Amino acid sequence: MTATPTPGKKLISPTDHALILIDFQSQMSFATKSIDATLLRNNAALVSRAAAGFGVPTILTTVAEKSFSGPMYAEITDAFPGQPLLDRTSMNTWEDAQVISKINEIGKTRLVMAGLWTSVCLVGPSLSALDQGFEVYLITDACGDISTEAHERAVERMIQAGVQPMTALQYLLELQRDWARTGTYDMTTGIAKLYGGAYGLGITYAKTMFGAHEG
Repeated sequence: MTATPTPGKKLISPTDHALILIDFQSQMSFATKSIDATLLRNNAALVSRAAAGFGVPTILTTVAEKSFSGPMYAEITDAFPGQPLLDRTSMNTWEDAQVISKINEIGKTRLVMAGLWTSVCLVGPSLSALDQGFEVYLITDACGDISTEAHERAVERMIQAGVQPMTALQYLLELQRDWARTGTYDMTTGIAKLYGGAYGLGITYAKTMFGAHEG
């Protein structure tokens, strides 16, 4: 066995997956208690900016947008100006023909998902995608539920089925992965400064005080 300086196959890259953002809408946000609404919106923004910046093919989907659930978070739609939202009636995104048509059009077998309610917006499509042979990643801090119990049990259920968990900041940094990639360096650190919490504050401090550079 010989080690080589190559990334593992389980790591994601900007070109090897599609992102699906599901039902980030106001109506169900009112009952989301497992995560602070500000943090949820912040993490959704971080994921959206990362995907848009790295050119990840992204599907934006809502349920009953006009009649019940309300518009998708501006933090998400602002990152993808002009991109149409695929509105559904089904709670399980995977049961919507237009969403499946878009997934097939993109043609990626690795999917990263985030959605408003973990137990509804994410369990259905993630288990359905796994059943059809897709590889699924879940951004666990860019979703929430009516209680911590509901969120945690949903995450556990998906992990037991084979879904791989990650966080919003992890998603951004895994797309960058090497600070020597200068083409996306400023974008990545810029997103982190805006949405990366204490890590972003640290970047701002280091660059302001003594011109630090990760590369």
